[in-house]
Amino acid sequence: MNASDLRINNIDSSFADLVQERSGENVRRCYYCQKCTVGCPTAYVMDYKPAQVLKLIQLGQKDILLGSTAIWLCVGCETCGTRCPNEIRLAPVIDTLKYMALEEGYPVPEAAVYALHRSFLDSIKLWGRVHEATMLAEYTLRSPRAILPDWRLGMQLILKGKISFMPERIKRLGEVEALYKRAGS
Repeated sequence: MNASDLRINNIDSSFADLVQERSGENVRRCYYCQKCTVGCPTAYVMDYKPAQVLKLIQLGQKDILLGSTAIWLCVGCETCGTRCPNEIRLAPVIDTLKYMALEEGYPVPEAAVYALHRSFLDSIKLWGRVHEATMLAEYTLRSPRAILPDWRLGMQLILKGKISFMPERIKRLGEVEALYKRAGS
């Protein structure tokens, strides 16, 4: 990120404090070594790379971040946190930014990614774990760009026993439901 790439506007000086409080991560510890970015498997498609996300938080650039594609393209793999010399886990920070964007009504620039995200979380909420067949069925209904031609591959996986056709709920589903309730979902 260089000066010409960023329009500094609407600086929110409390933004870093809020992100830090909600994510539990000390975002001010980042000194921009960029190890997180080097290890990120999706950095190449993000409008702002992981280290840039932290810098934008520090600079109070709430509007830029909450409207970015970067927060929706993070896969939560935790590679960034593993590589960080200051032990900043960026995945919870990115999740916090996603929730803030939704709460404040920012448009989701990656609708298909959000549809998959919601379908994944709904599957866990319903079954206590991900059930691939129902998750993908929900995703297909949510996303206008869902990959319907892959249904043949899905059927092959079901017939070979790689994906269970019938979902099973976990035994202690109430604990998962309590987590969702505590998170406000």
